[in-house]
Amino acid sequence: MTTGVAHLFALGGPVMWVLLFVCLTLWLLLVERFWFLRYVFPQIRARLLADWRARTDRRSWRAKAIRRETVCEVQLQLQAWLSTIRTLIAVCPLLGLLGTVTGMIGVFEIITLTGGESQAIAGGVYRATVPTMSGLVISLSAQYFSARLRHLATREEKLFADDLTHD
Repeated sequence: MTTGVAHLFALGGPVMWVLLFVCLTLWLLLVERFWFLRYVFPQIRARLLADWRARTDRRSWRAKAIRRETVCEVQLQLQAWLSTIRTLIAVCPLLGLLGTVTGMIGVFEIITLTGGESQAIAGGVYRATVPTMSGLVISLSAQYFSARLRHLATREEKLFADDLTHD
């Protein structure tokens, strides 16, 4: 009998491969967003603030429009991929449920073939619940980091807008 992750994939069926792909995509996006906030955004922020402070006119209607546009651009950069991350988090339990439903179809086939042998049914139900458990684990583990990213992005947006205003 195989052990570990290979065992889970053998039990969970083909939906587990889809869950793996979604999980890898989700965590890649989470890492990218943390990298952006930690290393890339400070450089962008410094450049945009330097450009703003180099302006001689910061009070006219045109300057205020440029400020609004700059804040919107920063907001778009900070919020990039966050909705995709939330969507992938929501999809994981649903994919797990799909795996469970397809696994339960197999259980019903066992019932029709064996006439209701309890050990065969229990084994089939056990196999059928593995994808749901996997989808929930992926979703719950990523939920914390997604919430943290949203908080950090919102905070950076407000700080940037305040830095442009208080000149």
